[in-house]
Amino acid sequence: MIQKPFIGASSFFRGVRLLTEPGLKRFVAIPLAINVAVFTLLLWFALDQFGVLMAYLLPQLPEWLSWLSWLLWAVFGIVALVLIFFSFSIIANLIAAPFNGFLAEAVERHLTGRPANSGGGLTAALKAAPGAVIDELGKLLYFARWAVPMLLLFLIPGINLIAPFAWMAFSAWMLAVEYSDYPLGNHGLKAREQRQRLGAHRPMALGFGSVVLVATMIPIVNFLVMPAAVAGATVLWVQERQRSNITENTEVSKHG
Repeated sequence: MIQKPFIGASSFFRGVRLLTEPGLKRFVAIPLAINVAVFTLLLWFALDQFGVLMAYLLPQLPEWLSWLSWLLWAVFGIVALVLIFFSFSIIANLIAAPFNGFLAEAVERHLTGRPANSGGGLTAALKAAPGAVIDELGKLLYFARWAVPMLLLFLIPGINLIAPFAWMAFSAWMLAVEYSDYPLGNHGLKAREQRQRLGAHRPMALGFGSVVLVATMIPIVNFLVMPAAVAGATVLWVQERQRSNITENTEVSKHG
């Protein structure tokens, strides 16, 4: 049991290394390009709109308050980075969902030498786009359903002392749910079945999600988190399936 969180964490790092493997690098290009494009567009839009707001406000301020302009820009920079940090990952995951399933399939094929059950290709991934986006929206609804009561913990005296730790654990769980969807979904598991599978291996899932959470907080590195987490989740569940098969075969041999 103690090893489970470390197994989950190490899967992410193995996923990072897999991104450089021949035959897999091309599957990283689309999600990475989406991350960069979304981040750039959001930042450009925010700068443009804030510039318009500043052009309206500053002429109305007294001259002795002109120094506020640099302070407002500094505050804007901090707020914009926080908002973009939380929003662009959601948008990028919605757009990249069908490609992430394709990446998970390619990683599984690389690890096992045989494709996942979905057996698709780029054309199949594009055809699956509407369903993949619906699945992403379902995950967002699941997140919202639990996020509200989790946030209420911050308002309860006494309990609010542990609320930050509870929120971090919740975030790690949600990231495990997010990225395990692709390899498990390729094998026909629906959202509820996926969460049941994760719940049966909760320490391992939380170990994986915790590392992903930390990685998303590192500037520049967070651009690679999405494909690395998809590859890492695929590694995790391929290994777990192999361990389960070994255990079952051992039990059969004992009773055979």
